[in-house]
Amino acid sequence: MESAVADDTQTKDSSYTYWVRKKTEQAAPDPVPRKLSSFEVAQVQQPTTLGSVWNQAGTWEERCITKWATSRLKELLMTLEPLRLEDGYVQVTEVTRCAGEASLVTVRNKKRHGYSYEITLKFKGDWRGVKDVEGTLVIPEASYNDLDDLKVEVDLSSADSIEASEKAVFCQELRSFLDPIRDKLQTFEEELKAR
Repeated sequence: MESAVADDTQTKDSSYTYWVRKKTEQAAPDPVPRKLSSFEVAQVQQPTTLGSVWNQAGTWEERCITKWATSRLKELLMTLEPLRLEDGYVQVTEVTRCAGEASLVTVRNKKRHGYSYEITLKFKGDWRGVKDVEGTLVIPEASYNDLDDLKVEVDLSSADSIEASEKAVFCQELRSFLDPIRDKLQTFEEELKAR
C-alpha cells in the first residue's frame, strides 16, 4: 500500500508544470521604485516623435477631443453676424444641436485631424414687414476638409403670415447664411490643426 502511494506522488511531481512554481522555489523579488536624481532626469532624452512618450515609433495613437470641439463650435457659431437680407434681417439666437465627434490621430509620426458634426441653429428676424420670423438652419453634415460641399436646410416654424410662394424666396435668401457659417467652420479647422 505504501508503494502505491509513493508511485502516485512521483507521477504528480514529474508531470509537466513548467509555468507553475513549486512551493520551495522563490520568484525574483519585485523591483523597488526609486526617485531619479535631477542629473539622471537630465540624461533622459526627450522623444522626437509626435504623440505620447509611450508611442515613440509613432505608429497609431488617437485622442478624442470632442468635448473641446463641441464647445468651440458652439462659441464660434454664436458669433455669427446678423444676416442682412433684401427686405429684412435674420440673427442666429441659439445653437440647439451640435452632435458629433472630433479626434486627433497620430499615424506614422504625422498628425491627422478629423471631425463630423450635425448642427442646428435657431434663428429669429424680420422679413418684408413680418416681425419675429423664427425657424432653424440645419447642417446635416459638417466634416473636416469638406466645407465646399456644406449644405444648409431651412425650416420655418413661425412664418404663418408669409405666403407659400414667398416662403420659398425667404428660404432661398436664408441659404446665404452658408458662407458665414463656412467661414466659422474654416476658423474652427485652423484651430483644430493647431492643437
